[in-house]
Amino acid sequence: MVGALGTLICVPNSVEMSRVDLAQQLEQLHLAAFGWALSCCEGNRAAAEDALQATYLKILEGRARFEGRSSLRTWVFGVLRRTASEEDRRGGSRRWRPLSLVESHPATGSDRHHPDAGVLRSEESSHLLAALEALPARQRDVLHLVFYQELTIAEAAEVLSVGLGTARTHYERGKAALRRKLEGMR
Repeated sequence: MVGALGTLICVPNSVEMSRVDLAQQLEQLHLAAFGWALSCCEGNRAAAEDALQATYLKILEGRARFEGRSSLRTWVFGVLRRTASEEDRRGGSRRWRPLSLVESHPATGSDRHHPDAGVLRSEESSHLLAALEALPARQRDVLHLVFYQELTIAEAAEVLSVGLGTARTHYERGKAALRRKLEGMR
């Protein structure tokens, strides 16, 4: 995709992009990619940063090649997932904490005047975290990609290297299990 010294990215299937264009597109994807990296690295910020940097290097050095069979975003997320998995095999296991880094938002609208609004949001967030952590990994991954990264189920399937039917099954089962777990926590 990108030669170490070249400025034009030429890939089979006539996908080409300048290094500047690629850098701009990667920059636009950075926040979403970092969120996905955090999920892939079980909430470990340092590991997510390392995986993201390794992914960018793979892309910019041409060790990962974009062939235009999907969107650039889907392809980058797939490369990132595989890179994080490689990094995890080298570095040991960590605990998954996808939403623990999400900051609570200040009260807005009618919540602002209700004294218990912040406590209720905090309690709901902790219930959601606990329910998500209890899901099987594949279900968590599909739900994360669809809800937080706003990918379609087909794009999530591609990122996770599974069939569309498999991704749909994990998505539906994950939503149902999450609903049951949240209802059981009330």
